[in-house]
Amino acid sequence: MPLGSASFGGPESSPSERLRYGFGSNGFAHHRLDDVLTVLADLGYDSVGLTLDQGHLDPFAPGLARQVDALARRLDQLGLAVVVETGAPYLLDPWHKHVPTLMSAPGAERRIDLLARAVRIAADLGAPAVHLCSGPAPDGMPQDEAWRRLTKGCEEVLDVAREHGVALGFEPEPYMFVDTVERVLELRDRLGGPDLFGITLDIGHAHCVDDLPLLDCVARTAPHLVNVQIEDMRRGVHQHLEFGAGEIDFPPVLAALKASGYRGAVSVEIQGASLDAPDVARRSLEFLKAAEPF
Repeated sequence: MPLGSASFGGPESSPSERLRYGFGSNGFAHHRLDDVLTVLADLGYDSVGLTLDQGHLDPFAPGLARQVDALARRLDQLGLAVVVETGAPYLLDPWHKHVPTLMSAPGAERRIDLLARAVRIAADLGAPAVHLCSGPAPDGMPQDEAWRRLTKGCEEVLDVAREHGVALGFEPEPYMFVDTVERVLELRDRLGGPDLFGITLDIGHAHCVDDLPLLDCVARTAPHLVNVQIEDMRRGVHQHLEFGAGEIDFPPVLAALKASGYRGAVSVEIQGASLDAPDVARRSLEFLKAAEPF
């Protein structure tokens, strides 16, 4: 059974069962978090991809435990599932995106601390998974050393994940050290294939940079999927687009996800949507429901 097959509870899905759609909170940067959740629930979304960041849920804020407890109750009231995401670009460094990373020397300990906080938040929210990515390798660092440091950092975070029963969903992301499906599978192999080390597959990212055809990306990651992000994109251009504005043919992708038995979130990831977020979220859900084969 794929890791993501039971993310929303219940038995493994059949091809006739619909996918579970979410929307990333980072596409609602100008909304209060409670308003984000209300809009998504009112539109008919199943889940939210909650990016830990200063604007919504700051993992370093005073009184965090109280905020998380209130959020858990609100999610339950609205019937929304949640995946905790850690892709906020400037959370740890106001000048440089996505650093420090698990490969940084010094600084890796700050990324480990953030990811451990994310795991504990996910456990308190009942989230099945925490999303993470590699970030860039430090300038001049040999590949072997980058792999060694990344693997060691992941092992430390996995220890926390095992303690709390939360899966990690590692995402290959364009122009980062781990940028393709084959590289995230290599990382999983280097870790020994642990049960709680899953994959976040971003459909747009795979189309943008991966050497494999998009449907092969789905097939290769399907046994390990705990999270899926989705948006339109053009080959070689890392820009998250609304559906229909890029090059991706979505019905076969959605059919492949359904056929794999994946039951986790399929979360729209359009960070640039914030100025028109409710309408972008509405159009996105309408598009996905129309594109999904039954």
